[in-house]
Amino acid sequence: MDDLSVEKFVALETAVWRTLATGDSEADRQLLTEDFLGVYPTGFASRTEHVAQLADGPTMESYEISDARLLVITPAAVMISYRAEFRRRDSSRASQAEVMFVSSLWCERDGQWLNVFSQDTPGPPR
Repeated sequence: MDDLSVEKFVALETAVWRTLATGDSEADRQLLTEDFLGVYPTGFASRTEHVAQLADGPTMESYEISDARLLVITPAAVMISYRAEFRRRDSSRASQAEVMFVSSLWCERDGQWLNVFSQDTPGPPR
């Protein structure tokens, strides 16, 4: 059986956040399914739209994932939910820490775990 540990999926989520911090749009594209759907405070986003946010480079200055919880739906579908505290790279908000509670659905497709769905809910800073 595949490793369905919370640590494995925190590592996958961290990989997505790393693409936002490094501006690596190709790595971002490879972590998301073609039919990816993001539900954010700003609206819906497809994979193309998620990747496009990196067109001008990195969007995150820093990030930290905590309080992760895993819900195994099937051996090939897992929902991870966690608290993310981050700072955006844009100068108007760079100094302000923001918090999102994130839930992401990861599915194994052709032997690879990919992000199919993600929803961000704003939360209060600690």
